[in-house]
Amino acid sequence: MSKKILIIEDEDEFFFFYTMMFEGTDYIVNRALDGKQAFGKIKEDKPDLIILDLLLDEMTGDAFLKQLKSDPSYASIPIIIASSFSPRSYKTIFEIDPALIFLEKPFTQEKLLASIKARLG
Repeated sequence: MSKKILIIEDEDEFFFFYTMMFEGTDYIVNRALDGKQAFGKIKEDKPDLIILDLLLDEMTGDAFLKQLKSDPSYASIPIIIASSFSPRSYKTIFEIDPALIFLEKPFTQEKLLASIKARLG
């Protein structure tokens, strides 16, 4: 069965980059432009994994992460952070979820798919 991935990314060029990376895979990809839109999509169809940018309008990625992890219905959804900034800039997100995988943009398809497999098993 295909795994569902929600990509929370407001930059069209990065989302295009993701769509190219997922071509030929068995993953079903959906997109949200910010944290608020993401919660609507999660309630409609819970994803198996979330790829989260941290610099978003409306609701930042770290604010989204805090809210998601505080809700028992969604706290177990694995998260991969994808950001142009280094993980040192966002030390507090690892306090919210120590199991986060942090990918610094740009990254390769191999690194992305390996990270997804690491989180989904």
